[in-house]
Amino acid sequence: QVQLVESGGGLVQAGDSLRLSCAASERTFGSYSMAWFRQAPGKEREFVASISRRGGSRYYADSVKGRFTISRDNAKNTVYLQMNSLKPEDTAVYYCADRGGSTSYYAHEYDYWGQGTQVTVSS
Repeated sequence: QVQLVESGGGLVQAGDSLRLSCAASERTFGSYSMAWFRQAPGKEREFVASISRRGGSRYYADSVKGRFTISRDNAKNTVYLQMNSLKPEDTAVYYCADRGGSTSYYAHEYDYWGQGTQVTVSS
């Protein structure tokens, strides 16, 4: 059973930065594409960013492009989400997810999920 554990969330003010981490238990971490999704209260889970197995390809939602950066360290079995210039509308629970094969924008195509970490941005 693969386990994904997110950390790094918190309460910040608009304009601040946070870095989320997601540690994976799988020994073949480098074989999986990784992604971050988020879900705000009363809204559907939405794609934030994804990264290919070796990190050569990265994709972002338009709402975070230029502010967020996804990266990974396969030696540490960890994927990161650096979030800068945070806005109140970024408030959500952030989840990491993985899937074998190429990245995807669609949550249902991911195999394993973490428990989520809360990010709250005050105005």
